[in-house]
Amino acid sequence: MKHWMSMRRMAVGAVSNSTLFLPSSLLSSSKPNPLTIPFSFSLTETSPFSISVLTRQRRFLSVSSLTADHHNLSDFGDGDSVAISNEGLKMLLKGMTYPELEKWVQSHGYRPGQAMMLWKRMYGNNIWAHHIDELEGLNKDFKKMLNENAEFKALTQKEIRTASDGTRKILFTLEDGLVIETVVIPCDRGRTTVCVSSQVGCAMNCQFCYTGRMGLRRHLTAAEIVEQAVFARRLLTDEVGSITNVVFMGMGEPLHNIDNVIKAADIMVDEQGLQFSPRKVTISTSGLVPQLKRFLHESSCSLAVSLNATTDEVRNWIMPINRKYKLELLLQTLREELCFKKNYKVLFEYVMLEGINDSDGDAERLIELVKGIPCKINLISFNPHSGSFFKPTKDERMIEFRNTLAGAGLVVILRLSRGDDQMAACGQLGKPGTIQAPLLRVPEQFQMAIGSSA
Repeated sequence: MKHWMSMRRMAVGAVSNSTLFLPSSLLSSSKPNPLTIPFSFSLTETSPFSISVLTRQRRFLSVSSLTADHHNLSDFGDGDSVAISNEGLKMLLKGMTYPELEKWVQSHGYRPGQAMMLWKRMYGNNIWAHHIDELEGLNKDFKKMLNENAEFKALTQKEIRTASDGTRKILFTLEDGLVIETVVIPCDRGRTTVCVSSQVGCAMNCQFCYTGRMGLRRHLTAAEIVEQAVFARRLLTDEVGSITNVVFMGMGEPLHNIDNVIKAADIMVDEQGLQFSPRKVTISTSGLVPQLKRFLHESSCSLAVSLNATTDEVRNWIMPINRKYKLELLLQTLREELCFKKNYKVLFEYVMLEGINDSDGDAERLIELVKGIPCKINLISFNPHSGSFFKPTKDERMIEFRNTLAGAGLVVILRLSRGDDQMAACGQLGKPGTIQAPLLRVPEQFQMAIGSSA
């Protein structure tokens, strides 16, 4: 078996018509709601033309697919989010929380103390172990058992690209040959952020995002997510200083892969491991409301919501997920849920697109939309990429927009582009193939703003 058991996959495939059918679990209502577009592609859960069939299949097995002969490994987690390598059925250690690791170690006849020593060498003490030779101080027999039964690495470093502003983009190859990208963003104020990916590609098809052009290839496992942060610290701490923040704002929609994302975040904030503060680990979402509610109930980490529009009409176009979860539902859910969280603010991300969402009317509507929600607003300059017809809002206009929001008492941050000369900035990650997610038809009132490039 060379694929994930029980994983549901959304895909982009060629079809013989010109209608985009969005997956029922995300974008449908009680009635079919096809979106007319000028391209012949389909997003379905059962498409026989899945992009992923063009790549090598994964060489991991889910624990839930194993039998009791393998030390009852189904007891070590929730199934899909713990994985083992196909090579000798080795356990991927970074796919386990500490309680799961402790159970696994005990199942092999060793004390819980050995599990803690292993945990600290994987995640703490500036070791960030990637292989047996780096496990100094561990029992010899225990190391032999690990060598025979465990795998430390879920990723292989492919390349590091350095932008003119010091931002690093790390390309990783996965076990199945797919490639993901992670970004490390140094800051002269002593804060360095690693931006991790949660999926290969993305199913949301946000029209301004380069990753969205890929469609969704597959979810990342918890181990593949965690190891991006481990690699970042291991590779770059000496160059950029301590990596203090994690943002789940790389490739993919994190809450579409919520099981593995919550698990990865839990591993990152463990006080005996990587020791990231929960308030400094931020998970972003385009607005999957049920998953958002679950996240707020189960995780202590921070939340960012990619808003990007002040009307359903515009958001339906640039963020098709809005056709399922409208602005009113999304924002009312936040008002209700945040009543139960003390000293908690959501971060609203707002990518500014010239002539699309940057008018005085948009600023005034945004002020009204976020009333009653403890929040900060991040205004982000659009980062151009191949095939995009949007234009970034001019700096002067962004400042005017910010001043309007700030004048109403909102906390507003202007986020500068980082790493754009290496395609490492917000919305620039990934590499679409020959089959791409469709560009949606531009509403008539915005065709002039888009211009001839549409």
